[in-house]
Amino acid sequence: MKVVLSTTGRFHSFELGYQLARTGDLHTLFTGRPRFKTAKEKLDARFVKSFPWIETPRLALLRAGIPEGVLARELEYLGKRSFDAFVARSMPSADVFCGLSGSALQSGVAAKKKGMRYFADRGSSHIRFQDRILREEYALQKLRFRGIDPRVVDLEEREYELADAITVPSRFAAASFLELGIPQRKVHVVPYGVDLQRFRQTTRPSAAHFDILFAGLASIQKGIPYLVEAFARFRHPAKRLTLAGRVSPELHDFLARKLRGLSVRFAGSLPQDELARVMSASHVMVLPSVQEGLALVQAQALACGCPVIATTNTGAEDIFTHGQEGFILPIRDSGAITRALDALAGDEPLRVQMSEAGLRTAAGMGGWEVYGENMRRLFEEIV
Repeated sequence: MKVVLSTTGRFHSFELGYQLARTGDLHTLFTGRPRFKTAKEKLDARFVKSFPWIETPRLALLRAGIPEGVLARELEYLGKRSFDAFVARSMPSADVFCGLSGSALQSGVAAKKKGMRYFADRGSSHIRFQDRILREEYALQKLRFRGIDPRVVDLEEREYELADAITVPSRFAAASFLELGIPQRKVHVVPYGVDLQRFRQTTRPSAAHFDILFAGLASIQKGIPYLVEAFARFRHPAKRLTLAGRVSPELHDFLARKLRGLSVRFAGSLPQDELARVMSASHVMVLPSVQEGLALVQAQALACGCPVIATTNTGAEDIFTHGQEGFILPIRDSGAITRALDALAGDEPLRVQMSEAGLRTAAGMGGWEVYGENMRRLFEEIV
């Protein structure tokens, strides 16, 4: 069996590509990342074909703080369509094409014309569900939201219809597809893995403080307002909050106002080795997202011995059990987050017990090898 993958960025696709290359099943991985970035990957460069001409400048503009607007939306759409067209023109003959959703419609058509099976790989909930819940959330926060580009929504829904199968990383994501009418037989849950060599416990939290970590893009989708509310209510004399990741421009003023006078560190985007160290040194990681497929940082934190407080809409239920390695809470409930923080801060034996349970759970996940093998088996089954 030979498999072709496509992804505009990195995401989990390079991990999957590496695992398929190990078993001799990878034909090509198409990416929108530039060569100097892909050269740092474990995957042999001979498998990688890059088309970075739109996606790389777009991401550079976002990192430079260019606000979301017409230009950003047009660049995103142009990047998806041009990358998709490149993959479609370059599509080799193989058995399977697995394309990250939103940029694989033309390439999916090209693959099926060659007799290949097409997998739409969606790393989040159904795009209409995502758009709906984000509209609700922005309205609750009294912020303007233009919604997901209708052209992108249309592209994705046509991909879902065309695909022989849709892969998602969590039961939460799968449920959103079923809710919107996608047949259950078409949707397959394959949870992601974790790099157990890179993410491991390297230190212990300090007894002098109670350190809370958030890792990821600080945004409305990630539920940051609920974390901020919970942290402000949390009564601990030595509490500290670290935000590891970029901050969405729309939240700059909100965070400056709400966190004034509190012990907060904006760490920015961290290399993975440094993120593992920060996770190891944190008493708990909080992920209050209102929507995502399956946040990789959850398993990474557990592998570092850091208990996790997450919501039901993060895919947490496919990683750990409520009350054992952490807490799984309803979305939009800052009070529940505060109570969970109180429980951990007030009961060190409980926190240590959850830390140790998380280490065992992460070790049992088997790393990215298990994810690669599960995807390979699914490909074989559909083929």
